[in-house]
Amino acid sequence: MNTTLWIITGLAATAYLAGGATLLLASRQRYRALAASQHWVDDFGDGQLKVIGAIKLAGAIGLVLPGLLGVAPVLTPVAACGLALFMAGAATTRFRRGEWLYLAGDIVFLGVFVLLAWGRFQLPVG
Repeated sequence: MNTTLWIITGLAATAYLAGGATLLLASRQRYRALAASQHWVDDFGDGQLKVIGAIKLAGAIGLVLPGLLGVAPVLTPVAACGLALFMAGAATTRFRRGEWLYLAGDIVFLGVFVLLAWGRFQLPVG
């Protein structure tokens, strides 16, 4: 189970590192060109997009670093809980916009983070 959790954690962290870095480093126009299906960015200002990118990066780092370093490993499931809440907000935005297919993807990510939080609260990280 621990190996499975690490694999899921690695995949999720990689996805959120890439997404967060893109939001932080790219302009709104460049981000829209890179991710043409991401219409939700129209609902947010430039500063809000940078905060969303920072949250994604912090969450991804929080999923991996405490377990790898063995320092405060309780932060790993806490980061997963935070990302689950983040994805609940993302799903709400998709629901409000009527983007049903993308909403399904957000719900899958929400479930992944709930699974990681549950698994890491049950099993030690190391």
